Amino acid sequence: MKVVAFGASSSSTSINKTLASYAADLISGAEIKVLNLNDYEVPLFSEDKEKEIGQAAGAKAFLSDIAWADVLIISFAEHNGSYTAAYKNLFDWATRIERNVFADKPAVYLSTSPGPGGAASVLSAAIGSAPYFGAQVKASLSIASFYENFDLKTGKLTNPTLDEQLKTALAQLSMD
Repeated sequence: MKVVAFGASSSSTSINKTLASYAADLISGAEIKVLNLNDYEVPLFSEDKEKEIGQAAGAKAFLSDIAWADVLIISFAEHNGSYTAAYKNLFDWATRIERNVFADKPAVYLSTSPGPGGAASVLSAAIGSAPYFGAQVKASLSIASFYENFDLKTGKLTNPTLDEQLKTALAQLSMD
């Protein structure tokens, strides 16, 4: 199974990228590609900019990496109750090339935050819009209070209940 995992954040210390990577590593025998949104350089989207440059190369590269995968693991960071600007901008460029961005791939959607909300607002929005963009969300999980539930030194969830919930969510990717 080819897995593309990423945190929908441009932060070099993204806890959502950490969570997505950890989740991908739990899939036995998987070939894993962890994406870094900073590798997909795109200007701020506008129709004027699109007329000027055409399709942004970074968005084409992002779509190519998504196409490589059999399944997706995306962990959504939340800024003020919504997507991060970096993710939303890249996503907007990608949808102008291919509306079906996630290419009808099975996906597990995650979110986490340092606080008690677990980025649940953005996770809910992402799940709600997923069918319009070709993501087959098989399971989702929000993890609140990331630093209380994840050990950065060992790179593992320390809360056994959350770890089991994550494994159960990931198991849905191989059911069909």
